[in-house]
Amino acid sequence: MQFLRAILTPLVAAGVLAATAPLALAQNRGDDTLLEMQQAFRKGDRNKLAQLLPAARGHALEPWAAYWELKLRLAEASPQEIQAFLQRYAGTYQEDRLRNDWLLLLGQRRDWAQFAEQHAQYRMSDDREVRCYALLIDHLRGTATAALPDDVRSTWYALRDADDGCTHAAGELYSAKKLSALDIWRKARLGADANRPRVVRSAVEIVSPESLPQVKEVLDAPSKYLHARATARGKVRQELVVLALVKLAGSDPDGAAYQLDNKWGVHLSPEERNWTWGVIGKAAAQKLSGDAAGYFANVTKDSDLNDDLLGWKARAALRAGQWKTVGKAIDAMSPEARQDSTWVYWKARALLAGRVTDAERAEARQLLESIAGTRGFYEQLALEELGQRVTVPPAPAPLTAEEKAAARANPGLNRALYAILLGLRGEGVREWNYTTNLHQSGGMSDRELLAAADFACQREVWDRCINTSERTKSVVESSQRFPMPFRQTVVERASGIGLDPAYVYGLIRQESRFIMDARSHVGASGLMQVMPATARWTAKKIGLPNFSPDQLGDRDTNITIGTAYLKLALDDFAGSMPLAAAAYNAGPGRPRNWRNGPVMEAAIWAENVPFAETRDYVKKVLANTTNYAALLTGQPQSLKSRLGTIGPRDASAPEVNKDLP
Repeated sequence: MQFLRAILTPLVAAGVLAATAPLALAQNRGDDTLLEMQQAFRKGDRNKLAQLLPAARGHALEPWAAYWELKLRLAEASPQEIQAFLQRYAGTYQEDRLRNDWLLLLGQRRDWAQFAEQHAQYRMSDDREVRCYALLIDHLRGTATAALPDDVRSTWYALRDADDGCTHAAGELYSAKKLSALDIWRKARLGADANRPRVVRSAVEIVSPESLPQVKEVLDAPSKYLHARATARGKVRQELVVLALVKLAGSDPDGAAYQLDNKWGVHLSPEERNWTWGVIGKAAAQKLSGDAAGYFANVTKDSDLNDDLLGWKARAALRAGQWKTVGKAIDAMSPEARQDSTWVYWKARALLAGRVTDAERAEARQLLESIAGTRGFYEQLALEELGQRVTVPPAPAPLTAEEKAAARANPGLNRALYAILLGLRGEGVREWNYTTNLHQSGGMSDRELLAAADFACQREVWDRCINTSERTKSVVESSQRFPMPFRQTVVERASGIGLDPAYVYGLIRQESRFIMDARSHVGASGLMQVMPATARWTAKKIGLPNFSPDQLGDRDTNITIGTAYLKLALDDFAGSMPLAAAAYNAGPGRPRNWRNGPVMEAAIWAENVPFAETRDYVKKVLANTTNYAALLTGQPQSLKSRLGTIGPRDASAPEVNKDLP
C-alpha cells in the first residue's frame, strides 16, 4: 500500500479526507471492501452491496461504493434519494455518471420535464443517446434549430448498436416529416452492413412496420430471398432488396455483384444502385480483391455514398494506382472526414501524381503543411514529403511548483490514481479521463494537462501519463508521450538479438502502454501482450528452460519472450517492420495473405489492412518507433525508410519460420 499512502497525502490536503493520520490508514483497511463491492457490482449482487456500503463510508473511493449500490437499483430509487446522492457527491465523476444513467432512464420513461431539468446540469455531454433525447425535447417544445434533423441523423448513424433515444427521436422526426424515408432506410442499410439485426429491425419498424416479417427472411437468408423474387415494385420492396444485397455482400461480394448487375440493378433507383455498389466495393476491398476498384467504378455519383464507403473507395483506388479516383473520392467526403490527417495526406499525394500544375502543387503543399509534424503516422509522412525528417520537438517550459501542486491536489486525479493502483483500473481510468477532459468545459488547458501527466508519470501510471500528454494542442512533451521505463532491460535485450530498441518501445507503447499487469480479452498478458501458446512456442524456440505461461507476469521474462517473438516475426517477413507488426497483432497467417498482390508503398499497404484494429496498430507502432528512434539517438529519423515497399514473398527465398504461431 506504499503507493496508495503516497496518493492519500494530497487527498488529505485537498480536504477529501479528514486531516488525521489514523483515518488515512483506515483507507487501506477499507480497500478490501471496495474490491469486494466492485465484484458484487459486476455480479449484480444488490444485497451484498447494501451490506458492504456502511464499511466504505469515509473511504477515499466512497463515491464509487455509493454509485455501485445506487446504480443497480436506480429504476426503483425515488427522485429524492437520487438527488441526495447527486448533492452528497457534487462535483465528482460519480455524480455526473449517475446523472447520465438517470437521464437515460428518464428518457426511456418519456419524463421530459425532469429530463430537461437534469440535463441542464449534465457536464459530461458525451452520451449520444442522451443527446438525442435532448434534441427531441427541443423538437417537441418547438425550440429546435434548422440543424436539428441533421444532428439527430448523424448522431443516430454514429451509434453502432440499437438504442432507444436516437431511434425514438428519428421516429418522431420522421412522423413530423423532418427526416425522410431514405434517412431511415439508410440506417437499416448500415445495420445490415454491420451485421446488427436489431438496428435493422428498429429502423424498418419506423418506416415500414408491416415489412418486419420479410426483414427476418432478408437477414437470415439473403440469397434465398433474392432468388425467390423476380421484381421489386415500390420503395419498400426496393429497399428490402438493397438490404438483402448488402447482407449478401458481407460474405459474398462477387455473388452480390452478379445479382445486382444481372437482375436487380434495373429495379433499383440510381441512389440505391450506387449505395449497393459502394457496399459491394467495400466488401471486396476488405478482401483485397482486385475487383474492388471495378465495383466502385459502377458508382455514378460519389455523393450517394457515406464517408465509410468513400474511404474504402479511396483505399481500393490507392491499391490500383488510380490517383484521380483517390482525389475524387476524398473530395466527396464530408468536411469532417476531409480534415482527418489520413485523407489530407492522400489528397495531397493525389494532387502530386501525374502531370502536376503549379496550382495543384501549391494546394498539395498547403495540405501537407496543415498536418506535418511528429504526432502520428500521416503527420510524419507529410513532414517527409516536405523534405524534413522527424526530430524531437522542443520541450515546453518546465512545470512550476504551483502547477505540479495543483495537479497533486486535484481530488478527481487522486481518486483515479488510487483506484488504478488499488486494482480498479477501469474505474480509475474513467474518472481520470473525466477529470482531464470533461469536468470543465473544453477540458484542462495544455499546462494543466502537462501537470496531470507529470503526476501520473511520477506514480508510474504510464498509460495515463501518455494519454493525458497526447491531448495537448500547442506543445509536445516527448518525455511524457514516449516514456522509456525499464530502459536498460529493453535496450540490452533488443540489441542483443539484433532488434531496434525503438521498434520494441514503439510496440510496447501500443500494446500495453507499459501496464505491467495488462491482460487482453483474448488472454494476452504483460508488457508485450504475449499469448500463452505463443509464449510456449517462443520459449522452446529460443531454448528457455522450465518456462510456464504464468511467468509472463514477470517483467524481464515478458520482455525476453516478446522481443524474441518479434525478432522471429521480423526475420520471417524479411525485415519488414509493417508486416512484422501486423503479424504481432493479428497473427502471421493474415499478413502473409495480405501481402499478396502488386508491390506497393507500405503506407498504401497499411491503409488497406482489412482489420481496423490492425490497420491502426501498424500505423501507430511505426510512428511510435520513429519518435522513439529520435529520442534514443538524438538524430533526425525517417518513417519512410522504415516502411519500404510490400509485395509477395520471394518464392526463391527460404521460409524462415513457417511454423510461426
